[in-house]
Amino acid sequence: MNESSKKVVLAYSGGLDTSVILQWLLDRNYEVIAYIADVGQADDFAAAKEKALKIGASRVYIEDLKKEFVTDYIFQMFKANTVYEGRYLLGTSVARPIIAKRHVEIARKEGTRIVAHGATGKGNDQVRFELGYYALMPEAKVIAPWKDQEFLNQFKGRTDLINYAAAKGIPVSQTVKKPYSEDDNLLHISHEAGVLEDPWYHPPKEVYSKTVDPMDAPDSPTDITIDFTKGVPVRVKNETDGTVKDSPLELFVYLNELGANNGVGRVDIVENRFVGLKSRGVYETPGGTILLQAHRDLEGITMDREVMRIRDLIAQRYADVIYNGFWFSPEMEFLTAIVDKSQETVNGTVSLRLYKGGVYVNGRKSPDSLYDENMSSMDVEGGYDQKDAGGFIRINAVRLRTWASRKK
Repeated sequence: MNESSKKVVLAYSGGLDTSVILQWLLDRNYEVIAYIADVGQADDFAAAKEKALKIGASRVYIEDLKKEFVTDYIFQMFKANTVYEGRYLLGTSVARPIIAKRHVEIARKEGTRIVAHGATGKGNDQVRFELGYYALMPEAKVIAPWKDQEFLNQFKGRTDLINYAAAKGIPVSQTVKKPYSEDDNLLHISHEAGVLEDPWYHPPKEVYSKTVDPMDAPDSPTDITIDFTKGVPVRVKNETDGTVKDSPLELFVYLNELGANNGVGRVDIVENRFVGLKSRGVYETPGGTILLQAHRDLEGITMDREVMRIRDLIAQRYADVIYNGFWFSPEMEFLTAIVDKSQETVNGTVSLRLYKGGVYVNGRKSPDSLYDENMSSMDVEGGYDQKDAGGFIRINAVRLRTWASRKK
């Protein structure tokens, strides 16, 4: 690679922080290439591009990553029923590796190993981005201004950023800033920091922007079916109005729409960041919540008990790996192989009802079902000799009887 020693690719959003960082890098004689990743956030990409060029970026890449995000990251993650600390559906975490991957690809294309981002030194994203850079481009040089002492000396808070922007002619949005920060993508939107740092603070209605309040959701339910092949959703049908979606991106966007309209997917938690801090987050994950519930249910009829137990043992580890930023790692490759193997028979259809914030399973069917209706029936013998249960129980009671005798 013929590297330009002063060329840097900056992950750029168009907001105050990354706009200041872009100018700050220019002040240090870098050629700055701005990179905007479209993972489904509701941003004005054309305006962001225009702003970056006006500040002085030599080029701006706007990369549409939505389809790959759904197929290779969201669907892959939900094969393992992955939930961090039992509640968080990893909406921000799972978007970072695909953003880092394309960042590195652009850097290589531009003939540089220097990449920059605007993540803070207290959060998880700095870890996720930088681990991704180093895993995919070991020779990477990372510029992270919020961990640079010179930058920190110059910018002690938002006022310093605004004053610098004004002095440099950088346009700053005149809209009233929300008293908290947000991260938006196809899987979720997060609300955190600011007023939400008080864990007792009750978020008002206007905090939530993707989902309707469950109390305001329709009084009539929405019934849907989701078809799966090897643990991946391949078709969604709205049984209420007949709408069908069978391409990955459209399917997931539609699940988001259905979930949002029915108030599905809200969670308010305090979680443990990888850097050791606790953080309060308010999340909206409508489509992911539906998908998780359906997938988990279908496994109940198609997955062997012991396979499920082993997969469940690694599910938390899988969540930790994603949350902590190790998507590109040997442990992730190993865990993914196990998860993929477990999904070979997870084929079939789940029927669900969406109603006022809830996702309720109505039924499930599968060509690979392990459920034997006759064997399970209380009215039919079905090849199961109930007398055998006596010996089974007595064998399992041996250690209990020994333990009880020692207590006397």
